[in-house]
Amino acid sequence: MWRLRRAAVACEVCQSLVRHSSGIKGSLPLQKVHLISRSIYHSHHPTSKLQRTQFRTSFHQFSSLSNHPLRKLKLSPIKYGYQPRRNFWPARLAARLLKLRYLVLGSAVGGGYTAKKTFDQWKDMIPDLSDYKWIVPDIVWEIDDYIDIEKIIKSLPNSEDLAKLAPDFDKIVESLSLLKDFFTTGSSGETTFRATDHGPESDKHYRKVSDKEKIDQLQEELLHTQLKYQRILERLEKENKELRKLLLQKDDKGIHHRKLKKSLIDMYSEVLDVLSDYDASYNTQDHLPRVVVVGDQSAGKTSVLEMIAQARIFPRGSGEMMTRSPVKVTLSEGPHHVALFKDSSREFDLTKEEDLAALRHEIELRMRKNVKEGCTVSPETISLNVKGPGLQRMVLVDLPGVINTVTSGMAPDTKETIFSMSKAYMQNPNAIILCIQDGSVDAERSIVTDLVSQMDPHGRRTIFVLTKVDLAEKNVASPSRIQQIIEGKLFPMKALGYFAVVTGKGNSSESIEAIREYEEEFFQNSKLLKASMLKAHQVTTRNLSLAVSDCFWKMVRESVEQQADSFKATRFNLETEWKNNYPRLRELDRNELFEKAKNEILDEVISLSQVTPKHWEEILQQSLWERVSTHVIENIYLPAAQTMNSGTFNTTVDIKLKQWTDKQLPNKAVEVAWETLQEEFSRFMTEPKGKEHDDIFDKLKEAVKEESIKRHKWNDFAEDSLRVIQHNALEDRSISDKQQWDAAIYFMEEALQARLKDTENAIENMVGPDWKKRWLYWKNRTQEQCVHNETKSELEKMLKCNEEHPAYLASDEITTVRKNLESRGVEVDPSLIKDTWHQVYRRHFLKTALNHCNLCRRGFYYYQRHFVDSELECNDVVLFWRIQRMLAITANTLRQQLTNTEVRRLEKNVKEVLEDFAEDGEKKVKLLTGKRVQLAEDLKKVREIQEKLDAFIEALHQEK
Repeated sequence: MWRLRRAAVACEVCQSLVRHSSGIKGSLPLQKVHLISRSIYHSHHPTSKLQRTQFRTSFHQFSSLSNHPLRKLKLSPIKYGYQPRRNFWPARLAARLLKLRYLVLGSAVGGGYTAKKTFDQWKDMIPDLSDYKWIVPDIVWEIDDYIDIEKIIKSLPNSEDLAKLAPDFDKIVESLSLLKDFFTTGSSGETTFRATDHGPESDKHYRKVSDKEKIDQLQEELLHTQLKYQRILERLEKENKELRKLLLQKDDKGIHHRKLKKSLIDMYSEVLDVLSDYDASYNTQDHLPRVVVVGDQSAGKTSVLEMIAQARIFPRGSGEMMTRSPVKVTLSEGPHHVALFKDSSREFDLTKEEDLAALRHEIELRMRKNVKEGCTVSPETISLNVKGPGLQRMVLVDLPGVINTVTSGMAPDTKETIFSMSKAYMQNPNAIILCIQDGSVDAERSIVTDLVSQMDPHGRRTIFVLTKVDLAEKNVASPSRIQQIIEGKLFPMKALGYFAVVTGKGNSSESIEAIREYEEEFFQNSKLLKASMLKAHQVTTRNLSLAVSDCFWKMVRESVEQQADSFKATRFNLETEWKNNYPRLRELDRNELFEKAKNEILDEVISLSQVTPKHWEEILQQSLWERVSTHVIENIYLPAAQTMNSGTFNTTVDIKLKQWTDKQLPNKAVEVAWETLQEEFSRFMTEPKGKEHDDIFDKLKEAVKEESIKRHKWNDFAEDSLRVIQHNALEDRSISDKQQWDAAIYFMEEALQARLKDTENAIENMVGPDWKKRWLYWKNRTQEQCVHNETKSELEKMLKCNEEHPAYLASDEITTVRKNLESRGVEVDPSLIKDTWHQVYRRHFLKTALNHCNLCRRGFYYYQRHFVDSELECNDVVLFWRIQRMLAITANTLRQQLTNTEVRRLEKNVKEVLEDFAEDGEKKVKLLTGKRVQLAEDLKKVREIQEKLDAFIEALHQEK
């Protein structure tokens, strides 16, 4: 309606102009009159037949008030032809001109509102730099005190002077309009310069060629524009990198001192390190995000990771497996490009080739150390932190490459171990899977894509990376195949994003900068990019690292609080269980329990020095005699006692003692001393301490005792000094008083009685039970025992006939005994007769020696007179006195060595063993076991994880 109204008003204005033109000389051309006015002025004009609806095609004047409802206007009937009438056209024209002010006012108000809204949007986009005021020196804020700004402003030219210097835009517009009229003015308003018409066929061909050229030209311009902005972005990133490096460096001038807090990614990495050691029980598993790098062997996983880290940090090999255990790499920003391990303080400068080589060697050594004997790969993680300016903050885990065949030199279960390890990392619902595919080989040979599609079938957390695209473009016959791989149409695997990268020319000595330049140059000239098979944001490792970092932090923000809540619930459950089971015990973890056990063991070692000398000498003398008594009786006393006179007896004894002292006695004495020290040490270690005894330390104490004893060795010079002392003691034959004589007789009687008891037991086992035991205990003799019994009876008859019989049987005597037994129907072997004779004669000799010992009780007087004018000879008593005195002197010497040297050396060995056990986590886990230990260990881990997670979440909120 408002359009009709305006058209009618325009017609009335034109009619009034025509009527008033009668007073003007010359007629007004018809072409200069309004189109509608012409149709009204001449009823036969072609436009007079316009219908009413054609007024809708009139112009729509733009205004911010154009949508306001207009007041209805009653149109007067229009009469065709010229009809002069009275008209107030000045008033109508003034009314129209007055309406212009509303239009101008509305446009000004709308434009001002739009400008204000745009300014507010720009203002919101500007970051808040109030937190970085400390970067600007204080002199900038105090510049008003040194420079008069108002004086400088007054000296500047005003707006009028500047307006005089500006060009005359009206003249410029007028000149442009003249040029436009010159080139565009024609009889029918058409363009003066037109192309020649060559017919419909040629025009169609020209248009087809022209469109193709335009498409190619537009693609070329688009590619150059993308590369241009890529270079601008790289330049800005480089400048940003330098600025961040300057900000992160310490201020050596002392102007601004600010304590730098631990970075956000470092805090997150510490949480992951603690979680890697935590045994996930109570259904609380590690679901925190990390970037898991998986791929086939030699697909370029390590190279992609090195490009993201901007350093060649991993060991390299030609076709062989180099990644033998997972490597967790934490990337963070820092002023210097350095790398360091979690358990080491050494920093490797990644800008120096020597440090890079040392770092690669250290990683290789750690991998080989983690791999156990008989295995090829290990699930133990190596934690590495890489800092540098411009690095994208994230945590990546490089896994061993997936293999299809186990080659020679590998463990048989290598393939299954790698598969299970990869699945364990990828089954984390918040892990980002970085799937690496080698573009230079056939896609059908890939193994990892099937594995990834099983773990993430919908591709919600998978990023696909095609490496070695330069080789793929060169070797693949159809480039569209690469496009199908990048678009995910060739694999059943779905992914969140697809990327194509180039990681070098295959030369291991290439630097990261050279590889990056080669990658950018390749993609700049690549047919894949020119043919729009790849998009600019899908290429280069720089774009890949940005995309992975954004995805990583998005996943972290979405899942970290949920993980923190699950650990809070786990902590509550563990604390409740501890209070119910161990209400009166402190929550000591494995390390704290080890320290407590260590103090107890050291206290028990010190208690060895409190053993009295008398106790040491008694147990040493008794133990040494038990060890050498058999040798003394069998090899020294019995052979010497078979002699006919005292001179031969003493000579035989001296020779035997000398040989014994030179070869066996000192070594036996040291062995006895060392065993005695072990027994005393074990007694103190295993002795219960009453209510304070904690059986949880028993396995640890036993292991420390065994390892300390194994490491302890007696002083080598002890045997030499002991040999001299023992030789001198055995050469002394002078018994000074009756007390020593009686002590020697007592010692001799005990030794002979113990030997006689052993002999009788041996005879009883040989001949079987006697008649009394057979009747009382219903025991019978075996056939062999019956033969031994008959032989013993025959030999005893022989001894009764000759009590001074020598120790050995003659051959004719053996024949006589055998014939006597055969006459009674007993078949015997000569060796059986000899064995039985040995025991029978031994018992006879010991009984005779004991009787002689009783006679010598009163022989001390004859001994002082050297047994002159006496038939009594007690040289055997003197022998036992010499043995007894040697034992006493040896025990005293060993006691001194024990208390002065060996106990201290043992204490030192115990400390070394405890220090070694303290550094061996597996040993502590093996020796300190039980529900109580595991519960305290879990409780400590959960508390530590929760505290670190809370600190990380707080820092994450502050960063927002």
